[in-house]
Amino acid sequence: MRLLCISNGHGEDLIAVRILQSVQGLLPHLKMAALPIVGEGRQYQKLGIEIIGPTKQMPSGGFIYMDGQQLARDLQGGLLQLTVAQLRAMGQWLRTDDVVLAVGDIVPLLFGWLSRCSYGFVGTAKSEYYVRDEQGHCLDRSTLLDALDFQRTCVYMPWERWLMRRSTCVFARDGITTRRLQHWAVEAYDAGNPMMDGFLIPAGHGVKDPQQLTVLLLPGSRAPEAYDNWQRLLRGIDTIKHHLSQPVTFLTAATPSLELATLTTALMDHGWHGDGQGYRQGQNVLHIGQGAFVDYAQRADVAIATAGTATEQFVGLGKPVLTLPGNGPQFTHSFAQAQARHLGPSVTLVEQPEQLGQALASILNDPERRATIYKNGLHRMGPPGAGQRIAEILAKTLLVG
Repeated sequence: MRLLCISNGHGEDLIAVRILQSVQGLLPHLKMAALPIVGEGRQYQKLGIEIIGPTKQMPSGGFIYMDGQQLARDLQGGLLQLTVAQLRAMGQWLRTDDVVLAVGDIVPLLFGWLSRCSYGFVGTAKSEYYVRDEQGHCLDRSTLLDALDFQRTCVYMPWERWLMRRSTCVFARDGITTRRLQHWAVEAYDAGNPMMDGFLIPAGHGVKDPQQLTVLLLPGSRAPEAYDNWQRLLRGIDTIKHHLSQPVTFLTAATPSLELATLTTALMDHGWHGDGQGYRQGQNVLHIGQGAFVDYAQRADVAIATAGTATEQFVGLGKPVLTLPGNGPQFTHSFAQAQARHLGPSVTLVEQPEQLGQALASILNDPERRATIYKNGLHRMGPPGAGQRIAEILAKTLLVG
């Protein structure tokens, strides 16, 4: 028996790798390979896992479901040819006794079913929180008929549930989604979210030093969108000094894929000056670090974000996030709204950069709200260690024989 892991996105690759690391610890002799449908699969390469098929960075970065124009660009960029080649590579590599772990949305799930092997699924793209609250009340439904029909449905479409029921095991994004899938006869497990693995959950919910606020800036991971987001973030933090009396330390978590020169040029255009220890503007200090997200997230009190996965991880630390939707293709207004529904009171969606200062001051001046945010974040994202818990369930269900 061998394991093929199929995923479709940078965040999905990261989740998959955390699970596979734990699988390696439990079953060190199990041969594993990966098929990253979107992107180049660098996370797998870091772990030394073989990539069996062709890879290519598509223009949308995997966010074609948000914008028809992005789908058109991907099709022009060779999406269909790439998909056919990947399916062929999967068929050539797999043997009848191999198993598949699909991580992401319906696309890797469909790959798992087409493999004709036993498969498991880690669903990362949907949550019942998008459409209902903890009490089961539907969100954004304007009529009674909509609400009555809604109570019989699930955030996952019937064809998605059909594919899940044919899998050996399913790991949902959170407990509320797990319970809904179980209602629809899906073999779903609530093992937590691997996104939180490697973090230390802080105790308490107050600002560590009321005289020195630390704010994390998350512009996203994909250029050129991240550079547009960065400009909006800088416009936003320009307003913060007008609403806060204490000095602020800004920590910018930039992914290695972004060019520091582009970020720093924009920074200086907004009146920041480098001094060898970072950048300064009056009493405020700003640092930019590549690959520093975990460290910066642990140190920060609050985040201002135009990012997906990193926003969820920061919320999981029990801390507040202000999100600022842009032009996309990823962090659009619709994406930010769905994310805010998923993460609940931990996220405050701010429509315009000029409103950031007032929104941040409102959170800082409301201890009860910060207490609610702390409890909500820990509840919705779950404790660290999910990768290990998922691996243990896989070893008992999918990786047997």
